[in-house]
Amino acid sequence: MVVGVIRIDLRLFDIHSLKQKRSLVSRLLNRLRSKFPLSAAEVGCLDLLQRTVLGACMTAGNEKIIQSVFKNLEDELYSSGMVEIIESDIEYIFYGEDLS
Repeated sequence: MVVGVIRIDLRLFDIHSLKQKRSLVSRLLNRLRSKFPLSAAEVGCLDLLQRTVLGACMTAGNEKIIQSVFKNLEDELYSSGMVEIIESDIEYIFYGEDLS
């Protein structure tokens, strides 16, 4: 089993209040959760108007499945036209190997 974690730093466009930001982030998270088999949340830059950090994770049988989903997730965010991806980091945790 492999657990994949992605952290995506985003710049938000045309945001003038925290209320607008919360609405946009909520729509993005709902869109990602409905399209992809993962858990996602806003994990950083909570009080900045035009920045946010999203975190998502998923489990799969192998790393290639997770890589594919995370690539599609980034493509979805990019194609939304509402955000710019500043940076993304991916980590994998591998389980099931007997290390003792």
